[in-house]
Amino acid sequence: MNAMKTHQPRTPWQVTLHVWYAMFMRETMARMSQDRFGPVWLLLEPVLHVLIMVSVRSMLGRTGRLIPGAEFIPWLVVGVVTFFLFRNIMNRGMAAIDANRAMYAYRQVHPTDTIFVRFGLETYLQSIVFVLMIIAFTFVDFHIVPYQPLEVIWVWLWIALLGLGVALVLSLPYSLIPEMRKIITLITFPLYMLSGVIFPVFMFPLAIREYLMYNPVLHAVELIRIHTFSTYHSVPGIELAYVQKFAIVAILFGLMLQIRFKIKMIAQ
Repeated sequence: MNAMKTHQPRTPWQVTLHVWYAMFMRETMARMSQDRFGPVWLLLEPVLHVLIMVSVRSMLGRTGRLIPGAEFIPWLVVGVVTFFLFRNIMNRGMAAIDANRAMYAYRQVHPTDTIFVRFGLETYLQSIVFVLMIIAFTFVDFHIVPYQPLEVIWVWLWIALLGLGVALVLSLPYSLIPEMRKIITLITFPLYMLSGVIFPVFMFPLAIREYLMYNPVLHAVELIRIHTFSTYHSVPGIELAYVQKFAIVAILFGLMLQIRFKIKMIAQ
C-alpha cells in the first residue's frame, strides 16, 4: 500500500514570492496592453524629450560644446533615462494601492506588495530602455557606453531604491487624501528641472546650488554621468552615500507608515 503524500504548508516567504510573481505577471500584462502604443512609448518618451531639448538648444543658437568632458546629447540621454527610472517608480508605486484594491479580497495580498511589484517591474523595464538607448545612440556615433559599468549598475540600483522609498511614503497621502494627488503631480516637473537633467549643475549660481545639493536625485543623476563618461567631472559634493542614506530612511519611514495605516488604506 502506497503511503499517502502529506501536504507541506508553504512558508510565509514562499507565499510572498508566489504573490509577487503572480502580481508581477498581472502588472506586466496590464502595462504592456493598456493601449496599443504602450510598449513603444517606453522607448519613445525619453527619445522625444532628448529631441525637444536638442531642438530648443539649436533654436537658441547653442550649437557648440556646452558640457565640459561630455557631448551634450549623450549627457542629456543619460540624465533623462536616469530621472525617468526614479519618476516612474515613484509615480506608479504611489498609485499602486488604489489601482489594486480588488486584490485585497485575497488575504495573502497586502498593500505594500503592490508597491514592491511595481518597483520591480519599472526597474526591469527602465533597465531594458537604458540598454536599448545605449545601443541605438552608439549606432549613430554617440559614445554612451559606460566606462565604469559596474558602478553605473550600482548607482542605478540605488536610485531605483530611492524611488521605492518615496513611493512608499507618498502612497499614504495619495490614497487617503485625494486632493494631495494634484499637489504631488505638480512636484514632478520642478523636480525634473532642478535635478540636473536638462541644465548642468555648474550653471546654477552658487547660492542656489547649495540648496539643490539637498536633492538626492541630482546626486544620482550626476553619479551615473560620472561613471559613464571618463572625462566628465561634476561639481564638488556629489556623493553616493547621501543617496543611500536618503533611500534607506525613506524606505524605513514608508514601511512604518504602511504598517500604521494599513487597515485604513485598505478600507478607504
